[in-house]
Order: sequence, then structure tokens, then C-alpha cells
Amino acid sequence: MTDLIPAPASPTAVRRVELVGQSGQDDRVHLLRAREIHAINAAITAGRPLLVRGEPGVGKSQLARAAATALGRAFVKHVIDSHTESRDLMWSFDAVKRLAEAQLAGALRDDIAKARSDLAVERFLHPGPLWWAFDWTNAEAQAALAQAERPSQPDDGDWRQGCVLLLDEIDKAEAEVPNGLLEALGAREFTPVGHRGPVRATGIPPLVVITTNEERVLPDAFLRRCLVLRLSLPETKEDLTAFLVARGRAHFPQASVALLRKAAELLHTDRAAAIHEQIRPYPGQAEYLDLLRAVLGMARGTRNHIKMLAVIRDYTLRKQADSVTTA
Repeated sequence: MTDLIPAPASPTAVRRVELVGQSGQDDRVHLLRAREIHAINAAITAGRPLLVRGEPGVGKSQLARAAATALGRAFVKHVIDSHTESRDLMWSFDAVKRLAEAQLAGALRDDIAKARSDLAVERFLHPGPLWWAFDWTNAEAQAALAQAERPSQPDDGDWRQGCVLLLDEIDKAEAEVPNGLLEALGAREFTPVGHRGPVRATGIPPLVVITTNEERVLPDAFLRRCLVLRLSLPETKEDLTAFLVARGRAHFPQASVALLRKAAELLHTDRAAAIHEQIRPYPGQAEYLDLLRAVLGMARGTRNHIKMLAVIRDYTLRKQADSVTTA
């Protein structure tokens, strides 16, 4: 079994994980809390997917990438939507490219035997995220054959150390998707169309992290086969302020404590108003970081930063007009 993330010294300890941003908007730091580290390690040890629940913007997706970085593993991400089918998690078939090549071969009246070889289904079969997580070497060979891209590794993850697979927003999909995923994970293999044999899980078992915004109820059978971690923001003003200031300091070490605290207090006010009026999405950690990023980029000097908070607040913390407060 691969190494686990080192256990924290205390329940309140956090582990700072540096991420390589792909753009100026990427959050390049993630603070793993003790309970998150325990959940990740438990999922690895139990060999079960980790289902991460919570409202949007609380850090569910970045948790998976931070886990991959802390473990030195390759990271593969797939965002699920209402059109996703379970097979999309395993493989996809480029029918458009195959049709175009078939039409070209017909127009050129090429050799029939060669045309059949060139149009073999396997040449248009793209490895899906589960394929990469199960057998990276096999997926690379298939990707080369189909001229498909391999998952980029901005954090220099090494697939030889295993893989962390993030399946983002599974609640967007129909029930067939989590059920199909369970079947593949349970059997530890699947057979793509036109492939010579099944793709089997080899080497270090992948850590599969699945996120949900809880927009749809997931099947009971699916929940029973997952470990579940719920991420949420602290509820009291004092605890929420301390939580956000710690994350603001990690992301923006140049910011003053006064700025970090004031931004956190504004978020608490607007979040409380949104919760009271049941207007979603509630402003949270993502909006707090966006507010700081905008203020620090637009104003110079601590005094100007504080003043700019009131201006930028309407665009980051008050995204629903009905939730605007007078505080």
C-alpha cells in the first residue's frame, strides 16, 4: 500500500499544500485540516471512494488536488454534467473523426484492406478518467494510438505513485452514472467497445474523490459503498472569521491582518443575510478569496484596501440583488 498523508499532531492542525497555479486566478495553496487528512487516509486504507459533500465554493474540488500533491500522485479530473453517461468515465469514442476519415478514404478510393485498418474502432477510442486511474501505461498506449491527450500534471504528480481521480459534481448526473461507476470500481475492470480485452486496475489502487453539491439525492447503494466527508464553514462569527483569516493569510501573505479580518466580517454579514432569506448560493470561502484578490490587485496601501472592500463587496459577496444588506 502506498504511503498515507502524515497524521496531524492535533485535531486543530492544518497541513499547507502548495499547488502550481495554471493561471492568475488559480488558488495556489490549500490547507488540509486534520479531519480531511483522516478521511483521505481512511478512504485509501479501506479502498473505498471518498464522497465529499458541501455547498459550492467550500473547497471540495481543490481537496482532491491537494491530496494528490501531498501524496505525490498523478491527478485526473473529470467534471460531470447532465449529459454525462457512465461510459464517459471509462472511455469515449470519436465518431465524428471516424466518419470524416471514412469519407476521405471513400473519396480517394483507397485500398479496402488499408481503409478497414485505418478505420478500426480502436483508433478512435479515447481513454476516460477511470482508464487512466486504473492502468496509466495502458491508457498512454491507447491515447497514442487514438492521438488523444494525456492528463496534464501541473503539480508534477507521478502516476507510478498512484493516481487521485476527481469526479466533480456527480449530483448533476442521472442515477445510471453512480451505479455504473460502482460496477466498474467493484469489478476493478471494464471493457471498452472495440478493445481487445478488459482494462484492469493494476499497481497502486487509485484514490477516487467524488464531490456533490447535493442538488440531487444519490442512490443508497452508492452511499453505502463510499466514505463520506462533509465540508462546511463554521457558523459563529468568531469561528468563521478565524477560519477565513487563516486561509486568507495562506493565499495572500502580503495582506494585512486588518484587511483579512474586515473582509471576513463582511462575508459573515452577507452570508448570514443570504442564509436568513434562503437565497443561494451563499457567499463562502471562494467569494472571500475573490474579494481579497480583487482588492489587493486594484488598490495600494492598507487604508485604500479597506475602502475598496466596500466597493468590491457588491460584486463578490452580494451576487443576488435581493440579499444586499445595509451593514
